[in-house]
Amino acid sequence: MEKETVEESRELKREGAAPTTQAGPFVHEEIEHIREGKHGAESTKQAIAIGLSKARRAGVKLPTPAPGRVSERTRKSIESAKRRAGRKPSPTRARAVRGALKREGRAAVSREALARQARSALGKRTAAERSASARRAVRTKGAAGRSVAARKAARTRKRRT
Repeated sequence: MEKETVEESRELKREGAAPTTQAGPFVHEEIEHIREGKHGAESTKQAIAIGLSKARRAGVKLPTPAPGRVSERTRKSIESAKRRAGRKPSPTRARAVRGALKREGRAAVSREALARQARSALGKRTAAERSASARRAVRTKGAAGRSVAARKAARTRKRRT
């Protein structure tokens, strides 16, 4: 975990961003690590999950997914990451994880793979969830941000008719 990443996340927290937004820098860092060849990932989902786990260990208060949304094994791993928040990771564990990830490919974080993941994640959300999410986002935008967003929305609506 890099110092800048933690600082960026803390800055977002100070600005009142949601925990998922605070976790963003960790996910970006993970994608960069895979792109620069530090290690690989089996899938885009795994790359994102590693970033979220690092965020939890750095103290970002991300909720545990509801039972049924992820496997029991994943839920246990998430709880364990939360408990280890603020503690130094075990060098033995870190080495083992790095060794396993080194054998994975790098295609999981290609632009196409990330776009595919974003589209499939979007498809799983209802219109009400997307709307609620947009309403929450508006609260931290400010007048100028809202104005930009309104123009963009108008452009999108015009293009779709």
